[in-house]
Amino acid sequence: MDPSMDNTKHILNYLMPIIELVNPELYDFMVRAEVGTIFALSWLITWFGHVLSDFRHVVRLYDFFLACHPLMPIYFAAVIVLHREAEVMECECDMASVHHLLSQIPQDLPYETLISKAGDLFVQFPPSELSREAAQQHQAERTAVSTFKDFELASTQQRPDMVLRRRFRDSVRPEHGNKTVLAKPRTNRLVKLAVMGLTVALGAAALAVVKSALEWAPKFELQIFP
Repeated sequence: MDPSMDNTKHILNYLMPIIELVNPELYDFMVRAEVGTIFALSWLITWFGHVLSDFRHVVRLYDFFLACHPLMPIYFAAVIVLHREAEVMECECDMASVHHLLSQIPQDLPYETLISKAGDLFVQFPPSELSREAAQQHQAERTAVSTFKDFELASTQQRPDMVLRRRFRDSVRPEHGNKTVLAKPRTNRLVKLAVMGLTVALGAAALAVVKSALEWAPKFELQIFP
């Protein structure tokens, strides 16, 4: 219920260190697949209530989590991944395949056994021992985001409109210290020429109309010019 996902992302950073300590081979496979921890996001923010169809399992896990450390859901998530080691290792080593497998939890898991194993992992690898690895992973993610933002900014600077803006700014030249002289745009000159041309055209058209009227109406001409 936090206003942002920062705390949730930090908790997810504990998942991979637990898997690495228990099963380094599975950890290496998941790292090569670049699956990350996003598959466990819904597990954590809903305490598995969103992915389990049996209400009995949901309330059993809620009882377990409420009676334990706030990070216990991430230990239980690690236990589920470790329990499905064989299925994961049989997947193709790519993000899409591994993420698709892990994001779908089987409904027939041995929940009581997994709960017991999660408790054992918590005692064996308490959060205080995992905090350093989790912080390093969080820093690596922040560095990646920062690098992407720099790349995005550099790409923006290469857009045609940005290039034109830089050329326009380059047309401003400093003169006499703080004074600047801006290259006169051609817009005003073109507008003036267009107005002058339109005036001449309208005048010529008016003269032609008057001349035609005088030729076809001689009586009217005598009335106007006696």
